[in-house]
Amino acid sequence: MRSLRRTGSAAAALVLLLTACSTSEGDGGGETRAPAATATATAPSARTATPSEGDTATPTATATDAVLPGLPSEEDVAQAGSEVGELSLRRLAGQLVVASYGGTDPRAAADLVAQHHLAGVITLGDNVPADPGQRVETLTALTETVDAAVRADGRDWPAFLAIDQEGGPVTRVGAPLDRWPAAMALGAAGDTDLARRVARASGSQIRALGYTVVLAPVADVTTGPDDPTIGLRSPGSDPALVGRIALAQTHGYLQAGVVPVAKHFPGHGSVPADTHVEEARQEADLDTLAQRDLLPFEVLVDAGVPAVMTAHIVLEALDPDAPVTLSRPVLTGLLRDELGFGGLVVTDALNMQAVAGVAGSGEAVVRSVEAGADVVLMPADPGAAVDALVAAVEEGRLDRARLERSAAVVVATVRAAGAVAGPDPGRVGADGALADELAAAAVTWLGDGCAEPVLDDAVQVAGGREQDRQRFSTAATEAGLTTGTGPVVALVPPRGLRAAGDDPGDPAGVAGQADVVVSLGAPFPLAQAAPDQVVIGAYDDSAAAMAAVVAVLTGAADAPGTLPVEVGRHAIGTGCTG
Repeated sequence: MRSLRRTGSAAAALVLLLTACSTSEGDGGGETRAPAATATATAPSARTATPSEGDTATPTATATDAVLPGLPSEEDVAQAGSEVGELSLRRLAGQLVVASYGGTDPRAAADLVAQHHLAGVITLGDNVPADPGQRVETLTALTETVDAAVRADGRDWPAFLAIDQEGGPVTRVGAPLDRWPAAMALGAAGDTDLARRVARASGSQIRALGYTVVLAPVADVTTGPDDPTIGLRSPGSDPALVGRIALAQTHGYLQAGVVPVAKHFPGHGSVPADTHVEEARQEADLDTLAQRDLLPFEVLVDAGVPAVMTAHIVLEALDPDAPVTLSRPVLTGLLRDELGFGGLVVTDALNMQAVAGVAGSGEAVVRSVEAGADVVLMPADPGAAVDALVAAVEEGRLDRARLERSAAVVVATVRAAGAVAGPDPGRVGADGALADELAAAAVTWLGDGCAEPVLDDAVQVAGGREQDRQRFSTAATEAGLTTGTGPVVALVPPRGLRAAGDDPGDPAGVAGQADVVVSLGAPFPLAQAAPDQVVIGAYDDSAAAMAAVVAVLTGAADAPGTLPVEVGRHAIGTGCTG
């Protein structure tokens, strides 16, 4: 295979840019460990700086070492390897499986883990109580009960307790946790330290509930409005920007004591199909992929990111016959051998159609481990998944040592991150001011008359959904404006995500009679705005985002954001400061 590594690459430069994050504000978050190293025939070990000749002291930390705290060392992995080596084959096989569960009863999840010896569970939207007042108690009970079930099963390490909490449309737990926008707002703000602080705050709040793993950051590069799966979830369309933001988020999550899982390798944002509901094929050649989709992942791997999630797309340039999750040429050949990744490979949900339509639950699990995965996420039948792994070892299809390597890295990685910071119930809802800061930093003004006051004493709000109009009206009233008269502000709601079961909608249809058009999601609809309209990207539909937009329109604040994607005639980087 032709090497995709680049001497003096942008990846290395971006890692150096993030070094300052580790020392800013004096909130480094605990011990800094060496990043995971290139995979070898034994369990992946930590990458360390090489001491100079004759130097027997601890090696000097490199810029990469300084970036990411809370990563497992070689000794951590070796210790975990000795522990998992004592497990029965069935318990060992279960340690590679993370399942979904039904309802909001913590006992149901714990029973599932105990019955099949699972590594842990993932919390989805249906597992979160509708009443915000019940969420902290219920979810804390969940994580405590599942963790206890793992330890009662003879496994003296933390459970793999995962949650999809990206921000924006992929937010499993809302209030009383603080609300965060999707990653495109971070891309618009363009501030890596802000991205780190936001990830640390978000991670600290889910850590407060007892979670140990967050399925974020999104490192996909979106290619525009024809991307039905990622869109707003990506920091943008500039691979270098995406790499910077995703790396900063990785740092923040690790400071919070949770394991970040960067997704979706090798990049889903340039594929015009959704793997949740259909086959999706990546037709680009390797040169294009190296310059676009793979660059953020190279940045993260070079920095030592502890975990990467697979995409279920078919990468035609390397393996036209299987989705990436089941492809050894991609997971082992490209990710491990070419890019040098030695951490955890976590599959995307195995119950998604792009994999479920190719292989049954047990077969998909075995094929993903054969390909190079360490954690199999959400198989349709967890019991069948464990049975299939056991059978694969007994039949000689998989080596027991292969399962031990994966289990050892799972254990060492969750332990190391958790050693940085434990659950702190006081973190729940403690970062509202930071959410406001991000909302203000992301607001992007397009066109002429940069940030000139538009609203004086009154405003009319149109478009959007009822909740959008209500939030905007409340923000306007709080700013001293009368609503119902004056210039018309049209709100364009976020485009629905098929991954969330929403209608993707039509990105066109900007209100032609409005004086101001505000996009509350990915800003692609703003390409339809007339030249004489004031056009603003907010990237979120929260109360904080509405207040930030009102502040800009009244002249109380600047619009510091810049476009992280191309929008019609407006290039990436457009904005009042771009």
